[in-house]
Parts: sequence; C-alpha cells; structure tokens
Amino acid sequence: MAGYRIGVTSELRRPDGSLLFGDIGLHRLVDAGLEWELMPAVDGDVPPVELVARYDAVLAVGHLHFPRELVAAAPRLRHVARFGAGYDGIDLDGLAAEGVVVTNTPTAVRRPLAVAALTLLLAQAHRLAENHRAAVEGRWADRGRYRGAGVVGRTVGILGFGAVGAELAELLLPLGVRVVASNRSGTSPRAAELGVVMVPTERLAAESDYVVVTAALTPSSHHLVDEAFLAAMRPTAHLVNVARGGVVDQVALTAALAEGRLAGAALDVLDPEPPAADDPLLTMPDVVVTPHALCWTADFTREVSADVVQALLDVAHGRRPEHVLNPGAWDRRRG
Repeated sequence: MAGYRIGVTSELRRPDGSLLFGDIGLHRLVDAGLEWELMPAVDGDVPPVELVARYDAVLAVGHLHFPRELVAAAPRLRHVARFGAGYDGIDLDGLAAEGVVVTNTPTAVRRPLAVAALTLLLAQAHRLAENHRAAVEGRWADRGRYRGAGVVGRTVGILGFGAVGAELAELLLPLGVRVVASNRSGTSPRAAELGVVMVPTERLAAESDYVVVTAALTPSSHHLVDEAFLAAMRPTAHLVNVARGGVVDQVALTAALAEGRLAGAALDVLDPEPPAADDPLLTMPDVVVTPHALCWTADFTREVSADVVQALLDVAHGRRPEHVLNPGAWDRRRG
C-alpha cells in the first residue's frame, strides 16, 4: 500500500510534546507499508479541505467535525477512524453517500466507560467531594455531616441504554439497586436478560435516585436532559453524565443545583470543553467534575488503540472493518 497516507489529528500530542495516550501502536501501520503523520492543529471544529485532501484516512483522536461538503471536496479520503466511541460532528449519512467509511471502537470503550460511570455514581452516593473538602480543609469536626444516601435499595436510571448502559447495569445490579432505563426505541433485549425495566424518559426522571447519562449525542438527544427533565427529578436525586456535555442543558442543570432542586451532579463531560474558569459548576460543593478523561485507563488505551489501528489496516487493505458506523459507505467506498 505504498503511498497510502493517514493523518492523525493533533489532539494525540499534548502541548509539551508528549503523547496523550503514550504508544498507541502506530508502528503497525508502518510495518504494513502505510504512512502516517501528525496533522497540524486546527482552528475551529472543521479541518480545512486542503489539509484533509492530503490523506487517504484520518485517525480522529479528538472531536473534529466531518461534514459531507468537506469530504466531497477531498476525493482522496476513504476513511475516518474515531479513537473512541462518540461520533457527534461526523455526518454519517453524508459520508456514506460520498463513499467514506466511518469507524469507531465501541467494544473497547464499553467497560472502561461503564466503570467510570459507576465511579462517579459512587462518589455521589458517598458525597465524596464534600468529604474530601472537609478533610483537606481540616474540618474533621464535620465528620458525619456529609452522609451519603448509598446505593442499596436505590433506583438508578440509565438514560441511553446501549452497550455502555447495559454494561453499567450489569455492574450495578449486584450492589442491590433497582435499574430502570430508557432509549430511543423503548426496547432492549439486553434489558430483558438483565431484569432492567425499560420506562419512558419522564418516568425515569421521576423514579430515579441517580440518573446516569450514557446516550450518544445526536440532534434528537441534544439537551435531552432539559429544564423539564430536571424538574421531574427528585430534589434528593443526583445526575451523572459520562456521555457528551450537549446531552444536558448545562444552564438548566446549574440553576437546579444552585436552587436546591437537585442534590448533586458528577460530570465527566461538559458543554463547552474546557469550561470557562468562572463556571459555577467548578466550585459547587455537591458537584464532581473530571476533564472528559475518567475512562482513560491502561486497558482503555490498550484496547482502543488495537481496535482503531486494526480498522485503519482493514480499510487500507480492502477488508471490511468490524465497527462501521455508516454501512452504506462500504458499498460506495472510494479507491
């Protein structure tokens, strides 16, 4: 495959020059006769056509947007490979029409992201942020003031019951919780296997002690957790978001927390990212915020790296990769 060139988006490298995830196995591409290079940083969400047009494939480590008009003007491009599961900002139908295959790594992400969600849920259940602050500020007399609700006998609502949601339910059920869930279709064979009750979104909001957001960000899920959803939640309930910041109306969430209409929140994702330095969510005592990286464990890096490199190799050599997000593109693929 001499001359097959892969561009790796600039997010792979930190400002200090080190690699964000360390070695992700790009030597496998070179060993297979492919070329790769780190793309320059891009201003804005959409890379310039003249940059994308240089490559047969793009390994998208961050969240650049790939609209149809971009790839239509870059006829060399065959493949956009996402390092991770999310694909918001990528026009799947448009790229399929142009014959550009889009892949992601959902299997590798599933367990680390579910464990990250469980970590944040347990942090809320034990009021970890408030107890941490009491300890580091020397307020040992406040021991017992921040007693958590725990999880036994509580109801956890999983908003967006796909692969990650099902994995989370499997982790939660042995802890003695009741799990309810909702998704776009309203049904799930996996839910039936696990004993998870599928309910409408409004019922999930009303019944849950903890709501965990695992829904993909799409036009229909943007601000799925809105003012009405938050108003339906119990004032003792907590919100956990490990999906995308845009699934939650952050202004409405901030107001609900500030006014005591919600007990707390734990957020690995925000809108925008990074947040403004004066964002009130960063200083609220009942809120835990992490920088969209909580699932980035050693096993996450190893498995996602292996899957994304394999997808790049497969497409380059004419093999259908395992996780194609726009199947119609395979029949129309370029090259």
